[in-house]
Amino acid sequence: MGRRQNHGAAIAVVVLCTIFTGVTCGGDWPQFLGPDRNGQSKETGLARKWPDGGPKVLWTVDLGEGFGGASVADAKVYVLDRVASTKDVLRCLDFATGKELWTFEYNAPGKFSYNGSRSTPTVDDKYVFIVGAMGDFHCVSKTTHKAVWKKHLLKDFDGKRPAWVVSQSPLLYKDMVIAAPQGKKGAIAAFDKVSGELKWKSGPLGGLSYASPMLTTIDGVAQVIMLTDKGPVSGIDADTGEILWTYRGWKWGIPITSPLSIGDGRIFITGEYGAGSAMIKVEKKDGKFTVKELYKTSAIGAQCHQPLLYKGHLYVNSNGNRRRDGLLCSDLDGNVKWKTGRNPNFERGNLILADDLIFMMDGRAATLYLMEPSPEGYNQLDKAKLLEGKGGRRGAVAWGPMALSGGKLILRDQRQMKCVDVRAK
Repeated sequence: MGRRQNHGAAIAVVVLCTIFTGVTCGGDWPQFLGPDRNGQSKETGLARKWPDGGPKVLWTVDLGEGFGGASVADAKVYVLDRVASTKDVLRCLDFATGKELWTFEYNAPGKFSYNGSRSTPTVDDKYVFIVGAMGDFHCVSKTTHKAVWKKHLLKDFDGKRPAWVVSQSPLLYKDMVIAAPQGKKGAIAAFDKVSGELKWKSGPLGGLSYASPMLTTIDGVAQVIMLTDKGPVSGIDADTGEILWTYRGWKWGIPITSPLSIGDGRIFITGEYGAGSAMIKVEKKDGKFTVKELYKTSAIGAQCHQPLLYKGHLYVNSNGNRRRDGLLCSDLDGNVKWKTGRNPNFERGNLILADDLIFMMDGRAATLYLMEPSPEGYNQLDKAKLLEGKGGRRGAVAWGPMALSGGKLILRDQRQMKCVDVRAK
């Protein structure tokens, strides 16, 4: 598949955060939802207003159809692409120019609705971990560009391929990488990063969802939080695989959005198709973990993207097949403060937070919005049309997650990926 690279728009700089740029480095964006897997970056020095025409485009690279996000580590960009329903391709690009440095590919034939890539690579100092749409799970060496080991989440754990195939991003914890096969032979599985040896697997929890495993610590115990098919959410000991608790009071037929840890034992879960949202409280009593439902609400429901937690409030893309709430702000008790409705609506676009700013993509129009989060009301600072806005089936245009590193934002639609400069001058 041919790909063009807009080198004329690129700037040949090393991605370093210095006093000359004014950007305080919040670190790389090495995995799904960023450094802390919550859609946030600690970077500062970002622009509150863009030039006419929007932030400067540094480079553009063609991709196949899909929704897979980019990861950024050590001045390189990693993205899992899918080519012609026949194979998956891990592409490593130079962060400064967009030039392709190397690829790793494998055969993975199969057709499915909403064709294309699904997941975001997870990167550490030596390896890149990828999960493909057909269930292939690889550890790839950053040095040799070859597979160190491989697994298959469906075949190895007696799992059933869901309608919209495997859509999850691996989770790193200590010397392990964790995935969620959610099969009859184990729901959550942890592998040694180097050898691929199975370190532990949990018991069955339910069918395969489209959510990714998340990590939190509750009462001193590191836990993998996982949402499974039909709605149950569970906490699994990240060191042993023991199922510590399960909450079944909330039902969701097609789970996509990953659970959000509030940080004090509270976990927010949200979904579409009539599911609404719920807040639960997990705590340890008499040596065992218990779950208490704090509230459920039908007023909030995100189909695709995890909400953002900012200064005691949630910012939610409360849209989907049946919802048109737009961007919504609520407190942690479920009280809606405001919502944008249809103007602007944002469709099913991604949102991330950095430097007290929200960057949000309109999933249908492929327009990037910049805003200041506040429970007092919607405060838009700027917007720019950066992607083509021409999508695949049913208008699915720009649903993929964004990435931010060194003041540069990476976004994609169904045909290309762009890197734009969002630093303040």
